[in-house]
Amino acid sequence: MTEKQRIQIMDTTLRDGEQTQGVSYSPAEKVNIAKALLKLLRVDRIEVASASVSEGEKQAVRNINDWARLNGFDGCVEVLGFVDHTRSVDWIVDAGGKVLNLLTKGSEKHCREQLRKTLDEHVAGILETVAYAKDKQLSVNVYLEDWSNGYQDSREYVYELVERLSDCGIGHFMLPDTLGVMSPDQVYDSLHDMCSRFPQLTFNFHPHNDYGLATANAMAAVRAGVTAIHCTINCLGERAGNASLAEVTVVLRDKMNIELGIDESHLVRISNMVEQFSGKRYAANAPIVGADVFTQTAGIHADGDSKGGLYESKLRPERFSRTRSYALGKMSGKASLQKNLEQMGLNLSAENQKKVLSRIVELGDSKQTITSDDLPFIIADVLESESYQHIRLLNCTITSGYELESTVSLRVEIKGNEHVASGCGNGGFDAFIDAIEKVLKQYDYTLPELTDYEVRIPKGGHTDAFTECVISWDCQGRTRKTRGVHSNQVFASVLATIRVINIELEERIEQHIPLAGVISKTG
Repeated sequence: MTEKQRIQIMDTTLRDGEQTQGVSYSPAEKVNIAKALLKLLRVDRIEVASASVSEGEKQAVRNINDWARLNGFDGCVEVLGFVDHTRSVDWIVDAGGKVLNLLTKGSEKHCREQLRKTLDEHVAGILETVAYAKDKQLSVNVYLEDWSNGYQDSREYVYELVERLSDCGIGHFMLPDTLGVMSPDQVYDSLHDMCSRFPQLTFNFHPHNDYGLATANAMAAVRAGVTAIHCTINCLGERAGNASLAEVTVVLRDKMNIELGIDESHLVRISNMVEQFSGKRYAANAPIVGADVFTQTAGIHADGDSKGGLYESKLRPERFSRTRSYALGKMSGKASLQKNLEQMGLNLSAENQKKVLSRIVELGDSKQTITSDDLPFIIADVLESESYQHIRLLNCTITSGYELESTVSLRVEIKGNEHVASGCGNGGFDAFIDAIEKVLKQYDYTLPELTDYEVRIPKGGHTDAFTECVISWDCQGRTRKTRGVHSNQVFASVLATIRVINIELEERIEQHIPLAGVISKTG
């Protein structure tokens, strides 16, 4: 393509995406997602519900429409309705809607076997519903449900249905690959035929991802001449889901020079919002929005990036308000370590870097997860430095019983001084916190507030596997994560707590903040 073609993006996360197994948005969640899609991401249209579902659903649609009308998005909110004359139309009008997406049968088999109607009877019902919608000042689009199979099985049925609806004021003829059965070649051939046969009509393509071809099929549809593609955030939808909005929009821009209204800097933010509200986790390696897709693991890649961005492409993380990171593990090289040291503002000699890298590879080979937060401890351990050993846990006994209060006895060393303390609490970790805070109080130090606590074992692990505890702390408004690994879950959390104390004490020393009992790195 030599000239930029403008393609609309219609997002159906709130309608078709909600057909994902186990997904049900509250009215407030629907409103927030709708606002983000239109105002931040700048999608052209959103489909937010099916008519007549529930009163709660109607109130959510009403709230979305009220907001859209006041914020310049009137007419961008669409609702799926059915060939039921007045029922769907009245529901949409009562919810303040302006656009009906009418579900019709794009397959002769569906018409005959599911509706038990002839084409004539079905068309009569469609025209009756469309006329009523027009009387109520609604714009009308039509879905041709199961169009992909209908086109393959009985093209004459599809042609006649479209022909008989072509003069009744339909805005968009929306052609779904309802079961995700088409290949890119089939999509191109069939849609090119439809666009050529009915050049006066506006066609959309609604792909599903059952064969993992939704994005490729969207590209084929654009080449064939459609004017809009339907997507969902995070590929939500029945079975294997719909086309991913992030994948489709970036591919259309980068590979086909398509003009879009999407603000891709908000893709990750909205993906995270939908992940939280839907309860459906998105794969870490999912293109564009996955947690790991801008992380280089192999040392040779980090080296190439350092020497001239040799392993970078148009998919730069900055486009999506993200940053590139370099993983630490058995595949790491000198460049991977150096990149992490630079981000943390640390400097090591070449010899010490070699020692630290050897330790990282050793830990990675034992399948331990290594993060940049672990790096200071690895450095301290390898170099036998006291920098991050201000407090050492010498021993700790934890006693817990069913419906009994837990107790802890511990002995720690802080700057050469041994302290013994005991504590009790609602569980072993709570009892440990009670005991350690008694010691830390003598040093005018208070633990930061715990904001999140995660415990996991490796996939496929056994009951005797190491437990990894990751704790998030609120350190004066900055979130810091520390990790502990132990075969006992409670001791893993204890080690993670010791780590955050060491980091905090080190920072106070570096910043010359007085701390009772701590005068300098050697005092």
